[in-house]
Amino acid sequence: MRAAPTAASVLITGENGTGKELVARSIHYYSTRRDRPFVAINCAAIPEELIESELFGHEKGAFTGALSQKKGKFDLADGGTLFLDEIADMSLRTQAKILRIIQERTFERVGGTRQVQVDVRIVAATNKTLEDEIRQGRFREDLFYRLNVVPFRVPALRERRGDIPLLVQHFISQFYSREGREPKAFTANALELLKEYSWPGNVRELKNIVERILIMTPGLTITPIDIPALVIDGSSLPAGNHREEAPTVGTLREAREEFERDFIMQKLEENDWNISRTAEVIELERSNLHRKIKSYGIDIKK
Repeated sequence: MRAAPTAASVLITGENGTGKELVARSIHYYSTRRDRPFVAINCAAIPEELIESELFGHEKGAFTGALSQKKGKFDLADGGTLFLDEIADMSLRTQAKILRIIQERTFERVGGTRQVQVDVRIVAATNKTLEDEIRQGRFREDLFYRLNVVPFRVPALRERRGDIPLLVQHFISQFYSREGREPKAFTANALELLKEYSWPGNVRELKNIVERILIMTPGLTITPIDIPALVIDGSSLPAGNHREEAPTVGTLREAREEFERDFIMQKLEENDWNISRTAEVIELERSNLHRKIKSYGIDIKK
């Protein structure tokens, strides 16, 4: 990343759930500040009356309940990187103070008069179009230009479907590193289903769905029948994929049965049509597999 080693401010834009904070952390990791703090604050999650205290800290007695001095995020990030998430939700008054800090590298704690000097790199993020916010009078134009030295747009997951298998593998590794159990694997067809879904919640939604599948699937192999109905129903089917006959399927149940039948046939073929071996591979009782073969009218090749 060419921008990472510099001290330039970075403005990251993108929809909710696209991983803007991960981008910010990567910028910090590849910068010369990597050994110093990375401090994040969600500007939309903190009430307006508390945001300045969170950012700048406060002096003892600054307000009721301020029993001692408290350092703010700028203090804590000194020498490192401060990530201001959802910066468009910050009030114009606080924006003015952020602008001053960027320009002068100093600030005052709430209730204080002493100038505190800091060396902080600002990385900001928003899911809004700041040019529109400026026109509506909700965002300072001068602050926008200060932040937008290096613009970085994180595309929605539907715009980079090819990343889904890598992300799924990453989430699997994360999950089982945390849980300490044997990892499960997605079949190619299951991954194709995930790639066809539009993912309105982006990477965050993908992570949640993958973890749900890992928890709810009893076997070690995850097939299309293990994919939640939400994903199947919401998939947009490009022509020529493995589900090209899907329009002839009338219900979700029929679709899932079709996927299961195709999967069983694929596994039988891979195992030379040996029912016992196939049952072991897909972690299904031999009697259950035999019943499914009969139910689906699969002709066992000798």
